[in-house]
Amino acid sequence: MADIYIGTSGYDYPEWKGVLYPHDLGREGFLAFYAEHFTALEINYTYYGMPNEYQMDAIARKSNGNLRFSVKAHKSLTHEVSISQWRKSAEEYRQALRPLVERNLLLSVLLQFPQSFHYEVDERRYLDALVNTLSPLPLVVEFRHASWQTKRVFDSLRERGISWCVTDMPQLKHLPAPLSIQTAASAYIRLHGRNAESWYGTNSRDRYDYLYSDTQLSDLVPLVHRIAASSRIVQIYFNNHAKGQAVVNARKLKLLLNQ
Repeated sequence: MADIYIGTSGYDYPEWKGVLYPHDLGREGFLAFYAEHFTALEINYTYYGMPNEYQMDAIARKSNGNLRFSVKAHKSLTHEVSISQWRKSAEEYRQALRPLVERNLLLSVLLQFPQSFHYEVDERRYLDALVNTLSPLPLVVEFRHASWQTKRVFDSLRERGISWCVTDMPQLKHLPAPLSIQTAASAYIRLHGRNAESWYGTNSRDRYDYLYSDTQLSDLVPLVHRIAASSRIVQIYFNNHAKGQAVVNARKLKLLLNQ
């Protein structure tokens, strides 16, 4: 049976006071407090700003070795790719993760591509070059376009030991269908919520303002058990961060899985 890690996408949310964090806790204490309640964290700010070794070392120290991490790739590698600069960015990103790698705290690197990234020749060639450059980091790919859901892609990921990100999000045209595909010994599940009406809005908070019901979470339990039966590691992250709903749902799913 796999080791199951449950956490949230991000942690530095002041609005989580009263849900997870005490009202009198300063933001500098958020990470250590989070580490007392969860086993893993998906770090998202590394998408917006290129991380460095000092930041990753600080994260490892502040969490007292109690957390393991998935780190989202910087946007220069997935969303704003420069043909002349991406290799330099990839190397800078690799170096930044050294403190986590050396402490054996890095569970994965999340490569989340935008919906505009289609299964086309140029995109496939770029992805091939990128994963080769980032190897042997433990990689997970999340696609936002259904064209990537092909046997050829699944087989290629399996050959390379790269994880397919199993996502839960609105079932809208062109978005990937909710398939529970496994392509590596480390499985990855990412829950975004199901706000179809606000998915394409400009306010990302509204997009992720969603609370999974107890019934919906119960329906996930057989999926997690099925994936865990043939995996070494299962990571589950709730990205419905608005109002602390990710915390509520992560805690509930943990209870359900332990029953």
